[in-house]
Amino acid sequence: MNQRQSTGEGASLPAAPGTDQSLRALLLAAGGANQRAAVAAAAVAAGRLRFKLWRTMSQIKTEDELILFEKEIKEFWTKFKSICGSEHTNQTLGLKESCKESIKALSEKWSKKLKEGDLMIDKIQEYRNEILQQNICIEEKQENLTEINSKIKHEEEQKRDFIDRIQELKEELTRKKEMLSAKNKATKERLERLNKSKELFEERLGLEIRRIYDEQLQFIFRCIDHKDPDKPYTFTLSINEQGDYEVTSSSPPLDCIAELQLKVRETNNFAAFIANIRKAFTALSYK
Repeated sequence: MNQRQSTGEGASLPAAPGTDQSLRALLLAAGGANQRAAVAAAAVAAGRLRFKLWRTMSQIKTEDELILFEKEIKEFWTKFKSICGSEHTNQTLGLKESCKESIKALSEKWSKKLKEGDLMIDKIQEYRNEILQQNICIEEKQENLTEINSKIKHEEEQKRDFIDRIQELKEELTRKKEMLSAKNKATKERLERLNKSKELFEERLGLEIRRIYDEQLQFIFRCIDHKDPDKPYTFTLSINEQGDYEVTSSSPPLDCIAELQLKVRETNNFAAFIANIRKAFTALSYK
């Protein structure tokens, strides 16, 4: 019965000489460089050992021997599990610590990288702000430059207009000078003719010519009225802005003065003009 009970349970295997030594060897193998493979090999060796012990169990005869054998087997498995579990735990803890250190190192490294990245981002943002401010300043300066260029262009246009206007005024002044010179020449020529006519008229027609205010000439006729030969008949003559003869007064008044004035402007025959006025005064004296 005891033999049947022992053979029915896998844990109740007989002990064999050198069991502890085999376990130590397996555990030493488990502590090598490749612990996982060593533990797996130890498990396979333990299975083989159980098989050998099971065959040895058939030789046990008494119940005390069976109990002792089962006790040794339990102790073997307890030691085996404890050592294997401890090795596995130590290995796990070692990996865990190594992983923690790696994670810590990576965390410190990436934390440093992140700080550097934050500093770089802040620096980039600072550069962007500076560039934005510089762009704003450039835009303002460009607007000012555009305004200044516009003013300069406007002033240049005004300058050109002034130059053109000055040139026009110079040309106009030249024309006026030429006209004035021509008028002065004509006036001089007329004065010369008047002087000649004066001498002639004074001698033959009893005419006296006087220079009065505003560069006017007064013509005084005598010997017209046969009843009173000394009675004066006068008219005043000037040259207007257009350079034409203009009668400003007549005493006594003559109705034909405007017609005679127009005729002398057309013909420029001053002697005939003086003669026609004397004839008009003479005709008036007989009325």
